[in-house]
Amino acid sequence: MNILITGSNGQLGSEIKLIVNELNLTNYIFTDIETLDICNKVDVSSFIANNEIDFVINCAAYTNVDGAETDKINAEKINILGPLVLAETTKERNIPIIHVSTDYVYDSVSQNTPFKETDNTKPQSVYGVTKLQGEKEIQKNSKHIIIRTSWLYSSFGNNFVKSMIKYAEERNSLNIVFDQVGTPTNAADLASAILKITISYTENNASFKSGIYNYSNEGVCSWYDFTKEIVFLTNKSCEILPIETVDYPTPAKRPAYSVMNKTKIKQAYNIEIPHWKESLIKFLQKNK
Repeated sequence: MNILITGSNGQLGSEIKLIVNELNLTNYIFTDIETLDICNKVDVSSFIANNEIDFVINCAAYTNVDGAETDKINAEKINILGPLVLAETTKERNIPIIHVSTDYVYDSVSQNTPFKETDNTKPQSVYGVTKLQGEKEIQKNSKHIIIRTSWLYSSFGNNFVKSMIKYAEERNSLNIVFDQVGTPTNAADLASAILKITISYTENNASFKSGIYNYSNEGVCSWYDFTKEIVFLTNKSCEILPIETVDYPTPAKRPAYSVMNKTKIKQAYNIEIPHWKESLIKFLQKNK
């Protein structure tokens, strides 16, 4: 079977590409905006037909959380129209699709226990709203898996871990919010989980269990705790100071609580998830 990965130059797509190359898998076709516009149905239909695509993994997304507040048109285009086009096209050809979403869709204002996939959604930002609507479009294809993830970082692109290492080298102290709690996710771990699901279907004829799934690394921390660990593990002398969210205003509202329950995906696909500290150590060793 031929597997299409969209948004392959992003953090997650790049990690999937890395694993695919390490495993010497040749039936994966990687695209990004330069090679395939997921918002153009004619192009998507033609690409899927010409390349005999049997499975789609959609990693494409508008992920600039603050930018989305003023760039709503592009956020809606990529996060809503793109998934709609992919859902309609894959449904027409009875092709399953995995779509990556976010913890920003949950009702983080009213809940303080780990979110299950069936819990209420109530996004507080343009980014979260567009991602939730994108999920609804994906659900128009009956053969879909939506994976909600959180606090993603990787060896590729810009992300929180890389930024904190850079700032800790340049500054004597950093003010980091302590009242936003969630779980960091190493994109390499998520990529491995997605490929396990994909391979079980395309190579082992395993069943495709449609629905919404949560995936992040295990454990819980604040951005402050996360930064303290990054600085400790990289032997930086920068002092990390805790501050409240009100002391660090941003254009988009961040979830105060976004811890997710991963029982469903672990049981459905026999996936083992490492603790966030363990994954951070592996990431830092890999990126010395």
